[in-house]
Amino acid sequence: MSMKRKPTEAELEILRILWEHGPCTVRYINDLLNESRTVGYTTTLKIMQIMLEKQLLLRKIKNNRHIYSARITEKAAQSMLTDRIINTVFAGSASKLIMQALGNYKTSRQELETIREMINKLEKDQ
Repeated sequence: MSMKRKPTEAELEILRILWEHGPCTVRYINDLLNESRTVGYTTTLKIMQIMLEKQLLLRKIKNNRHIYSARITEKAAQSMLTDRIINTVFAGSASKLIMQALGNYKTSRQELETIREMINKLEKDQ
């Protein structure tokens, strides 16, 4: 995926809504955004038009309404952004990112077990 297509923070906020709620109108997305902060309808519309140009969204017309959906999956966005963070902030070191995350955020037992399983699988595959 090219640099042009990487979502901004505002775009990620819209993508999160689409991943959670499925295809939506601009009005619905704007109403959800306004639950946490004030965002003008035209601002939401402009961001979504840019996202359409960046091929982050798909748009269909149904009953004279524009319905938007995410063109990229949540997993694809996470992978793309993780790569960018590892390369730009952690000088290409995934272990530095993991150590930072584990040191700064509370991790549940379930998450730790999942991490252990992943480490075991990676060691086995080497």
